[in-house]
Amino acid sequence: MRESRHALIIANDHYDDEGLKKLKAPAQDAEALAGVLEDPQIGDFDVEVVRNAQADVMRRRIQHFFSDRRRDDTLVLHFSCHGLKSESGELYFAARDSEMRMLDATAIPSQFVRTCMSRTRAGRTVLLLDCCYGGAFSRGASVRAAGDVNVLESFRTDKAPGGRGWAVITAADSMEYAFEGPELAEKSSPRPSVFTHAVVEGLRTGEADRDEDGEIRLNELYDYIYERVQDENPNQTPKRTVEMQGDPWLAHSRRGRIKIAAVPSPPFLQSAITSENVVTRLGAVTELDRRLRDDDLPVAEGARQALEEITRNDLGHIADQAHAALQVIHLQPSPASLDFGKVRQGSTPAEKSVMLGGPPLARHCVAQSTQRWLRVEPLPNGFNVAVEADTPGHLTGDIELKGVADESVVHVEVTVEPQVATAPDAPVPAPQEPEDRPKEAVVVHPPASEDQPETLTRETRVTSEPPVSESWPAAEPLEPQPVAEHAEEPRSATERREATSPQQPPAKSVRAVVTAATGLALAAISALYLILAVVGAIKAAEEQQPNVDDIGDRLSSHGVSTSLTVCLVTAVIALLLRVLARHDLSAHPRLYPRQATNAVKSLASSAKVLAVPVLVLAILMAIAYPVISNYL
Repeated sequence: MRESRHALIIANDHYDDEGLKKLKAPAQDAEALAGVLEDPQIGDFDVEVVRNAQADVMRRRIQHFFSDRRRDDTLVLHFSCHGLKSESGELYFAARDSEMRMLDATAIPSQFVRTCMSRTRAGRTVLLLDCCYGGAFSRGASVRAAGDVNVLESFRTDKAPGGRGWAVITAADSMEYAFEGPELAEKSSPRPSVFTHAVVEGLRTGEADRDEDGEIRLNELYDYIYERVQDENPNQTPKRTVEMQGDPWLAHSRRGRIKIAAVPSPPFLQSAITSENVVTRLGAVTELDRRLRDDDLPVAEGARQALEEITRNDLGHIADQAHAALQVIHLQPSPASLDFGKVRQGSTPAEKSVMLGGPPLARHCVAQSTQRWLRVEPLPNGFNVAVEADTPGHLTGDIELKGVADESVVHVEVTVEPQVATAPDAPVPAPQEPEDRPKEAVVVHPPASEDQPETLTRETRVTSEPPVSESWPAAEPLEPQPVAEHAEEPRSATERREATSPQQPPAKSVRAVVTAATGLALAAISALYLILAVVGAIKAAEEQQPNVDDIGDRLSSHGVSTSLTVCLVTAVIALLLRVLARHDLSAHPRLYPRQATNAVKSLASSAKVLAVPVLVLAILMAIAYPVISNYL
């Protein structure tokens, strides 16, 4: 049964009660979290967002979220709102219409959430609490601080409820409350976005993937959140409680090293690799070199692992040949550095491209920016680099590349010049809010096959907040939606997604195809002249011509020497053209679509299969020709 993944994000930043007006708006953070959770390449969750809802709507959405689930399901529930403590010490989550003196009727008790978690059949449930905590006292009270309530105690049980288990991660352990009269004090709690920002950045950039295995697990995410929040606010300490078997994965990582499931070498090749015959082992290295350049990445990865084993364990000259074969899969970024020159602050400089050379295995890598002003966008055989010219000064950064064999760096520089003061009567442009953009990472894949063309997808969501930047091409600006006075209807991930597929660049050259075809044609011609030479030699040996006793003269009279010469020349030229075609294909992969690439490889292989044996036989005949002429 296929695993199902669902997330419910509850974000409340508008309250009818005057005492709850001081909360920082969590809506943008909630939308950013929805973006990474529903991204198929990161969380792959079906996400639902509920904003500024009344208490009865929140209850229905929460209960519906936990209902009708299966044991293989993974659920994530995120609260970004006020957390309230009643006079009896109970924990509540504030809704839009919550009243401080009527929490049971107008807020969501933590016990209600815990009951829903206990009854669900989902195997894994993760609860994220990013709440700004305030005390629940009568209006007009003058309480500034008086005791805490432990948040995790509200969700702790003796054993895991329902399915296989659940986990709670909260922005802080204890609920600090502080009121001065009817208003929430300015410093009552840490800013809630610190916690959610840490979650979003850890998932989006993959930095939460501590072991770089390509998967972000629950414990890894908590460790990252803890360190990030403590760095930003030492007074805030995230906490967790876990009642769950194992360490479930929450998201895929774009930061992890490239890992490919290798296809083992066939039995005949494995036998050749371990053969006692040195020539056989050298032949095995040659075959592994060919497989290393294969379009099928698992096949190429299997060849890479076998060559590395030979490099470590075989004799010197065989190990050297294996080491030389492996050099072709090292990262080859071109150019190795980018200089955007001088740009005006607030402008949008043109993107620059970095292409990756070598066979498909060499072009399969992870590209990660080290600075938030650097944006990386994938291309079929490389990536685009864009800069955000928001901060004046000379900026330097790197794009880190991680491939299967090694790592490389593309250095980026740009000088952002401050904006020139405008004239008094000139219109003043609206100030741009700086974006807290996370460092980005993309996976660069070689072009897909014709049956499954590669698409670079992005997701756009129509929200009432400014769009959060993503590592894919930016969406067209959308008309802002006004904040409604009542609860917004939740939107499913399907309704919020809009996939786009940029056009693949058309073929720009047929040079390699023509070269390979010409080589095959010459190989066929060489084979024809070899046949003519053999036929002439047979006739010369069988026939007795008058006044011609010398075998050399008889061979010449049947055109054997001419046929051999033409055969040798055309075979050599055919092999040279084959090499030129393959080199052109590797050096300029962008010029050839998938169909042209396959055609070149097929023609070049056919030319090699035909020309090599013809050349060998022609050389043997050429060596035998003077011997026969002189001694027979």
